[in-house]
Amino acid sequence: MNVTLIVFVVLYLVGTLGIGVWAGTRIKNTSDFAIAGRSLPLIMVVTTTFATWFGAETVMGIPAKFVQGGLNSIVEDPFGAGTCLILVGLFFAARLYKLNLLTIGDFYRQRFGKGVEVFCSVAIILSYLGWVAAQITALGVVFSVLTQGAMSETAGMIVGTLAVLIYVVVGGFLAVAWTDFIQMIVLVVGLSIIAIFSASLAGGADKVFAMASQKELWKFLPPPSFTEIAMFVGAGLTMMLGSVPQQDVFQRVMSAKDAHTARNGAAIGGASYILFAFVPMFIVSCAVIVLGANGLEMAKNDYQRLLPTFVLTKMPLVMQILFFGALLSAIKSTSSATLLAPSTSFVENILKNLRPQMKDKEQLFAMRCTIVIFAALVLGYAIKMKGTSIYDLVSTAYQVTLVGAFVPLVTGLYWSRSTTQGAIVSLALGVGVWIASFLPPVAAATNNFPGQLAGLIAALLGMVVGSLAPQVLVNRHDRTHHLQGLNA
Repeated sequence: MNVTLIVFVVLYLVGTLGIGVWAGTRIKNTSDFAIAGRSLPLIMVVTTTFATWFGAETVMGIPAKFVQGGLNSIVEDPFGAGTCLILVGLFFAARLYKLNLLTIGDFYRQRFGKGVEVFCSVAIILSYLGWVAAQITALGVVFSVLTQGAMSETAGMIVGTLAVLIYVVVGGFLAVAWTDFIQMIVLVVGLSIIAIFSASLAGGADKVFAMASQKELWKFLPPPSFTEIAMFVGAGLTMMLGSVPQQDVFQRVMSAKDAHTARNGAAIGGASYILFAFVPMFIVSCAVIVLGANGLEMAKNDYQRLLPTFVLTKMPLVMQILFFGALLSAIKSTSSATLLAPSTSFVENILKNLRPQMKDKEQLFAMRCTIVIFAALVLGYAIKMKGTSIYDLVSTAYQVTLVGAFVPLVTGLYWSRSTTQGAIVSLALGVGVWIASFLPPVAAATNNFPGQLAGLIAALLGMVVGSLAPQVLVNRHDRTHHLQGLNA
């Protein structure tokens, strides 16, 4: 066990807790706690939106999938996830910012009523289970590897959750934004240096690229068959569109000081994420070359330990400190906001409907309590799902918001004829078709078509038919009544 490395990690964790305590002294109301008082400059909006997705799966999950199946196997993340932020910046940020909302659920209430607000908020909250569980799982792996098994993965999950929970509960999104800013600097610098050192261990970057070309890892497009194309599109759209109506994305964009900053920060953050996600892919490719057959075996069967093992066994102490600082930065930046987001949505869009007379201080207290409860629930879920791949936990998390919340958001912003009835039909059809795709008889008949894509199509048709049909019937009734009046 490397005591020096562990000491540096502990000091790093204590430092982030200190930032949380400092941020807590600046929290005066729910706006400060939930969206940092809409005060962040462009650089901090870029770093915090970049940190939205740069978590455990980016450092430990995506690279292993890349080594196994090439670019085609990671269309969901980073390509879908990064494009999501770009789309948010180009088409959603400015419009939503001008509405001055606390949560994305507030939009559904203003546009379609409380019923749609509650349903979409529940869908959004549920989608965070897999996402946060992936970060907690990664924390367990990191602490277990760091202590060479002296701390079990379960104990590591508990310690890691507490380390994140404390500064989020105390400092809210202001603490998240400041820690994201610092942690992303550590991450970018640390992983960049690690990549250079890894290339030298592998014999040069040219050997790494040659290996990738030899194994056809640069191949992106699927084989030209209906099933393969449908699965490829379904995977890409899951995070590209399903992540748009997410509270953590909304919070990070709405924390900007103005609409222009919100738009540019999201777009730059998304593009930066896609580009920098190639760095951990490069490092893992180096690890496979250096470790040989053992590296390939680990990439297939125990990929979550591949990078930590590579760094601990092949690199000096300085590189180990840089790596684990960068890795913890990635995990903590994502898990902090994804603990805060569903808790904010629950209080603002569900609890306030049950207790409409809540004062601002009561709402702030309820948010903090909900964060603790949600963290405990997700910790239990992560422990129960231990053994499930980090990438799978993340990639399936946003199917429910894709088939449920996405269509009402887009049509509510851009289609003036969309109605509450249309939103209800859209939700019912989208979620209904998606759930039906998991049932054995339907799954057997449609196993060549992704259920989330079928649900998205059904949701769109539901919105159009549900919105236009009543209007057509009313117009037909008015015309009939008018003709009857003329005839009379």
